[in-house]
Amino acid sequence: MRKLANYLRFLAAVQLLPALESGEETLVGGQAVLEGVMMRSPHAWAIACRKPSGEVVTMSEPLDRPSEKHKWMAWPIVRGVMTLGYAMNLGYRALRFSANVAVEDIMQEDGGAGDVAASVPPKPALSLSNGQSEAESSQTPAATNSREKAATVSNWLAAGNLLISLVFFIFMYKYIPLLAATELKKIDPALGGRIVFNLIDGGIRLILFLLFIWGVSLWKDIRRVYEYHGAEHKTVFAFENGDPLNTTEVQKYSTYHPRCGTSFLMTVMLISIGFYMLVPFTTFWARFASRIVLLPVIAGVSYEIIRFAAKHRGSLFALMTAPGLWLQRITTKPPSNEMAQCAITALDQAMSLEKERGGELVIA
Repeated sequence: MRKLANYLRFLAAVQLLPALESGEETLVGGQAVLEGVMMRSPHAWAIACRKPSGEVVTMSEPLDRPSEKHKWMAWPIVRGVMTLGYAMNLGYRALRFSANVAVEDIMQEDGGAGDVAASVPPKPALSLSNGQSEAESSQTPAATNSREKAATVSNWLAAGNLLISLVFFIFMYKYIPLLAATELKKIDPALGGRIVFNLIDGGIRLILFLLFIWGVSLWKDIRRVYEYHGAEHKTVFAFENGDPLNTTEVQKYSTYHPRCGTSFLMTVMLISIGFYMLVPFTTFWARFASRIVLLPVIAGVSYEIIRFAAKHRGSLFALMTAPGLWLQRITTKPPSNEMAQCAITALDQAMSLEKERGGELVIA
C-alpha cells in the first residue's frame, strides 16, 4: 500500500509540475519535490530530499544554458517555449530523484536491505563533483541495489506518467471546456458569438484548473509538497535580497513569489482567452486543433509577460500576474524549519557548483 500511495503522490506531483516550478534560465529558482526541494542556478542544479530517518540526501549536477549554445533560443517568445520545455524536463528529473529516495526506503523495509543500511549513521549528504551524493557513495551494496531497483521502477513509471500527463492536460483543459461551451451554444445560440463563446470556454477551463489545484491540496502528502514549495519561495526571496541563508532569515519572507509557475499557468489561461477569440474557426474539431497548435505561442507570450512583470512590479503587466499570486495561497504553505533547511541546502549546493563554473547571476 505504501508503494501505491507513493506512486499516486508522484503522479499528482507530475500533474502539478508546471505550477510548482519557476522557469527562467538566467535567474535563481527552484521547485518543490517529494519531501524536498530542487534549486537551480544558470549553470547548476541541486536537490535536497529528507528521508523519514531525518537524513538529507542530495544530488547536484552542472547545467548548460541552451541559449548560450544556440542564440536563436534567446529570441523573445521563442525563449519562453524553450525555457519552459527545459524547465519541465529538469523538474521531472528532480521529481524522479525524490521518488527514488522514497521508494528506496520502502523497498529496504520490504526486502530487508534496511537492516544493512541502518548501520550507516544518518548525516547530511554533500554532493560530489560527479553528481553522486556522499550519502550514496557511503552506502552498502545492498542499499545501492535498492536504489537501482527504485530507479528502474521510476523508469517504467516515467513512461506511463508522461503519457498520462499529456492525455490528462489535453482532456481536462482543452477538450472538456470546449465540449461544454459547444453544448451550451446548442442550448442557447446567443452563446455562440466568438467573444461570448471563448469567455465561457476560458471560464470553464479556469474553474477546472482551480478545482484540481484546490482538490489535491486536501491530500496530506500534496499539502506537504505545497509546504516545500513555500520553503523554496522563501529561500529564493532571501537570496535575492542578499540575506544570510539560514532558517531564521529565510522564514521572514513571504511564500508568494511573482516568478512562480502558478503565476505562469494563470497568465497562460487568461491570455489564451484573448488568443482564441482571434481564431475564425467555428467547428468543434477545428477549434480543438487550434487550441493545441497555439499553445506554444501562448506560452511564449505569457513567459514574456511574467518576465517583464518580475522586473517591473508596478507596471500594468504586473497586475495581470496578480491572480497567480492570489492562487499561491493554495499552492504554497508556510514550511517548517526542516523544510526551509532542505531548500537552503539545495540552493547552497547549486550556488557552490555555479561558482565553480564561473557563472554570473541576474537578479530580477
